[in-house]
Amino acid sequence: MSEIPPPSGGSYTPPPPPPGSYTPPPPPPGGSYNPPPPSGVPGSDRGLMLFLCYFGIFALIPLLTKKEDREMQWHAKNGLVLAIAWCVVWVAFQIMAFMLPLGIRFAFSGLGCLIGLGFLILDIVAMVKAFGGQRMRIPVISDFADKM
Repeated sequence: MSEIPPPSGGSYTPPPPPPGSYTPPPPPPGGSYNPPPPSGVPGSDRGLMLFLCYFGIFALIPLLTKKEDREMQWHAKNGLVLAIAWCVVWVAFQIMAFMLPLGIRFAFSGLGCLIGLGFLILDIVAMVKAFGGQRMRIPVISDFADKM
């Protein structure tokens, strides 16, 4: 079999692909084509890990799996200390509420709900700042987390 050389007068157009096959589109002109990163790139799960940093005990997942990422470690430690602080406050409120008379206990429970809502808002604001590449320093929490 002999190959037929392309015609010399003009540009060569390859034959169309057979039916049922896929040909990827050509890159855009100008040479500024950047292919998307493959799914196995080390930073591809960054958003999920930042979410887990401020999702209570789940902060242990990025703390234990992303040891080489200092920024992720900072957020995981802060999220974990924030979750521990919320648990300590909740237990203290439960103990104090148990000791109070019934009428005051309901008002005390309402105060506990407001403090819990405050911790939730702190978690959400810290998470949004983490997604933006910033750190949110919570005075006592961040100081304690830095010592870890």
